[in-house]
Amino acid sequence: MKKLSLSSVIIYSILFLLSISVLIPILNILAMSLSDPLKVHELKGLDILPKGFSLINYEILLSNPLILRSLFNTIFITVAGTALNLFLTAMAAYVLARTDFVGKKLVMLLLIVIMVFEPGMIPEYLLVKDLGLLDTYASLILYKAINVYYLFILMRFFGDVPESIIEAARIDGAGHFRIFTRIMLPLSKPALATLGLFYGVYHWNEYFRATIYLTDPNKWPLQVVLRQFVVERDNTAMLGQLAGGSYEQIKNLDFASLQSGTIMISIVPLLILYPLILKYYAKGALEGGVKD
Repeated sequence: MKKLSLSSVIIYSILFLLSISVLIPILNILAMSLSDPLKVHELKGLDILPKGFSLINYEILLSNPLILRSLFNTIFITVAGTALNLFLTAMAAYVLARTDFVGKKLVMLLLIVIMVFEPGMIPEYLLVKDLGLLDTYASLILYKAINVYYLFILMRFFGDVPESIIEAARIDGAGHFRIFTRIMLPLSKPALATLGLFYGVYHWNEYFRATIYLTDPNKWPLQVVLRQFVVERDNTAMLGQLAGGSYEQIKNLDFASLQSGTIMISIVPLLILYPLILKYYAKGALEGGVKD
């Protein structure tokens, strides 16, 4: 076996402890959500094993129209928003990184100013109102359709693609659209996967602007419902949705474990997404291409 140096052992130990410090609270929440409601009070500190076993919390939550509707809203906003973000960011990055046009330096300067000096909430709200986007999904999907910081990252990635590949495509008669779709995008899968993850996590966790722009509860994303139920401890809506349940179910409910189940529902999709994205990180950006 390969011998590890002392520095490597120290680094691995620190990373292991950091991973445990992140994992244990998640396992504690999972244990609480899977515990028998009558035995939840037996959990102490950061126990990671459930007391008893019951899926009643998830049965109630996943049969709750409020949770299902908000989960669908979040999925729609995340998928549509991330797709739009990647499409616009990739097009802008290609134009700025691989083409020359009049006023390019001025555009770059304006992008830097936008990145450093973001508009305040009041001008932003007035703009959304004037555009008629209040109480619409578009108010959340269109916000920061292009993140300037991510744009610069992708520009740098596009700029590192060898010119020989672009020249070979031009000799074969490819125009900008074909170069962009057939060369730049396939060679940029690691970068696009990374930015897609960043954009997706942002849309999935968005709640602040949703509380401002969306007044219809039927359009609320899951994070708004989660905040009301877990952070603000507002059980009114949840109790109203449980009115159709059996007496035994409602009597034996433990709202702490129900809140834990809601938290798990909100983070499990992201936990599933990470391994699917990580496979792109191990691949070379120019895998199979010509290198200088």
